Amino acid sequence: LLAAAVIMPDHAHLLLRPLEGYDLSRVMKGIKGVSARLVNLARNTAGSIWQDESWDRIIRDQPEFEEKLKYMAENPVNAGLAMTLEDYPAWYCAGELL
Repeated sequence: LLAAAVIMPDHAHLLLRPLEGYDLSRVMKGIKGVSARLVNLARNTAGSIWQDESWDRIIRDQPEFEEKLKYMAENPVNAGLAMTLEDYPAWYCAGELL
């Protein structure tokens, strides 16, 4: 279940909870595989899109979730890509999380 996402020019942040029976590594492998295929298709290219390292991590509690969500929300503004989060087009947040 996707809680929030922000797509930056050179990286992306996602906050999600895998459905019952799926682990985080399997979900991320699927996301990265499909998105790489679609990017290559759109650009008429082939090859790697994602870097080898993985920064996937499990959020342990509500305060950590809120900390990561706040960081994601501030990322486009701090990078100078928008004046406010609402001005940034590549942002998603489910419900009233902020």
